[in-house]
Amino acid sequence: MELDDLLELIDHVSKSKLDDFCYETGEIKLRLKKNAAKEIVVQQKEVKNAASEFAIVQNCEDAVGADTSKKSDEASSDKYIDSPLVGIFYTAPGEGEAPFVSVGDRVKKGQTLGIVEAMKLMHEITCEQNGIVKEICAQNGDAVEYGQKLFIIEEA
Repeated sequence: MELDDLLELIDHVSKSKLDDFCYETGEIKLRLKKNAAKEIVVQQKEVKNAASEFAIVQNCEDAVGADTSKKSDEASSDKYIDSPLVGIFYTAPGEGEAPFVSVGDRVKKGQTLGIVEAMKLMHEITCEQNGIVKEICAQNGDAVEYGQKLFIIEEA
């Protein structure tokens, strides 16, 4: 992607009704987001070619200011469960009902941990290994992005 193409893309997204735009191809991952505080967010990643004049996002979470630093005390056996799509995250099957899981709960492979609603469809988030819920990284009703960490499961 050339600089002119990038500037044209930024211009089109700025003029559109889109609030968030993410583009991925090969090693390039670009995210443009509009909101009251920031018009467009783009960050730079090391690039090994001449096209390094423009910004490339290495991680979309970095673009919105999420803390992606890893704690040194986290065990390598921890498994991150990420959102498979953009949508609204729910910890319970319905309003006023008990959550699927809580921090400290033992979970089994295939067990439902939460739900992401996208376009009025409910997508179950299931556990990929047996373990213990170490952390729930999103709150009930939060808007979540593709690839955003939702759960940390400690291997049991």
